[in-house]
Amino acid sequence: MELPTVSTAYLWFDTEYSTLELGKARLLQVALVITDASLRRVGGPESDINLYLRIDDEVKVSPWIMETMPDLVAQCRSDAAVDVEEADRRLCAAIDRAVVVPLGDDKKKPILAGNSIHSDWYLLLKYFPGMRQRLHYRHLDVTTLKLQWQDYAAGEKFEKDDVRLVKKYFPDLVVNGQSKLHDAYYDCQASIAELAYYRKRLFKRPASAAS
Repeated sequence: MELPTVSTAYLWFDTEYSTLELGKARLLQVALVITDASLRRVGGPESDINLYLRIDDEVKVSPWIMETMPDLVAQCRSDAAVDVEEADRRLCAAIDRAVVVPLGDDKKKPILAGNSIHSDWYLLLKYFPGMRQRLHYRHLDVTTLKLQWQDYAAGEKFEKDDVRLVKKYFPDLVVNGQSKLHDAYYDCQASIAELAYYRKRLFKRPASAAS
């Protein structure tokens, strides 16, 4: 028997952007993977969102981004990219398919989740008003557990670039043959796996939850 959960869903969200100066940043890539509170995908991988955001040639991209993510920048300047309004529409549609929120019941809205989620939240507020309206006021930041695991428990670091490790803790991992380095879609899934990793090591569930 599973224990009742508080959260209707976790919205695992990650972004890549043009500069670390968030006030000037333009979105390059956004990804969304939706799970329940037990970290099981809501819908199959086909329900995931992985989009490249269109930027014009005159948009300034930091030298570090150009050096480390040239393929991503090229995608954003190709026909494969979409504008922010279309991205917001697709994100909202994915959330609405996965989560039914009773009218006016803000406490039932899904929770934004990820690593260092404040940066993604900042850009979400700026670019995705529709998605913002669908979110709970609480956030789930895996980085909090990461810091406590390393600083207090002195635990072994979770290596998110280790595909076998990520797949062990999130068996539904999808790798699209792309580089795992600075890829928003992979990072969403790695964050899910990382939370599962800490849950196993940091928390003891009541016996009734495992039966």
